[in-house]
Amino acid sequence: MIEQKKHMAKRNVATNYKVPRKVTRKSLENSAFYYLRRYSSSSENLRRILFKRAKRSAQYHGTDVSAGQLWVNEIIEKFLANKLLDDIRYAETKCLSVHRKGGSKQTIRKKLQEKGIAPDIIEQTFTLLDQYSIDPELITARRRRLGPYRSRGHRNNFRERDLASLARAGFNYSIASWVIDVETIDHLEKEVGFTNW
Repeated sequence: MIEQKKHMAKRNVATNYKVPRKVTRKSLENSAFYYLRRYSSSSENLRRILFKRAKRSAQYHGTDVSAGQLWVNEIIEKFLANKLLDDIRYAETKCLSVHRKGGSKQTIRKKLQEKGIAPDIIEQTFTLLDQYSIDPELITARRRRLGPYRSRGHRNNFRERDLASLARAGFNYSIASWVIDVETIDHLEKEVGFTNW
């Protein structure tokens, strides 16, 4: 019989699933530090991740879930007080990142809501977008090669498909049709007033 190495996770013999460790306040805090070293996060997102870990451990080991929830709340409060978590900074960073990739305000709002950002913070971050001269619909059209950026085939054959692509990205019909129906890339860039992007 081969001995299991110490660094390997223990596995349930019947299901072959990894056995969750019994959580303590310290282990949850260490998990939070490790997570924040790898990813940026909102406070609500980190709360969900830690609570999921505590709940799984409590279900397996038969311990109290409310103790884990209390520890998670204490850790989140501590991280907020020490500025390890900052929802406003996270929302601004995420907003600009999605905007640079061509995401609409609707897409940005949805992504921030998924991470548990408060609606007033979301609206506050939209003021950052006013300082950018490139519209996200143009970035999306360029990245996906829609409308005037289409290199192959006859553009009219793909008009409906291109409009649908911009609609799925969160842009309304008037903006999408304006981008798709413009004649050339040069004409589009002149109308926007931006040439080197």
